[in-house]
Amino acid sequence: MIFGKKNDKNKFKKKRQQQNPLFKRKKFCRFTVMNIKQIDYKNIEILKDFVQENGKIIAARLTGTRSHYQRQMDTAIKRARFLALLPYTDLHNR
Repeated sequence: MIFGKKNDKNKFKKKRQQQNPLFKRKKFCRFTVMNIKQIDYKNIEILKDFVQENGKIIAARLTGTRSHYQRQMDTAIKRARFLALLPYTDLHNR
């Protein structure tokens, strides 16, 4: 018996999407879409989106940020922490 591989793959893909309630969309770089050339440490509203509640910087593979912007964002977050614009950990909120 010969099965069509394309049809089988499509069926499995659809089933996987329906079964998984946390189906992930395709990731995109927010900085590329917003046409930002340089990430500034003073723009805290954007930087807060890339820092977890406990103070960790979210990895690029989870956010979809390109490596060029991830490096800029990393240094911007570290500068903002040094100037006390962002907290190092969540223990400061207590």
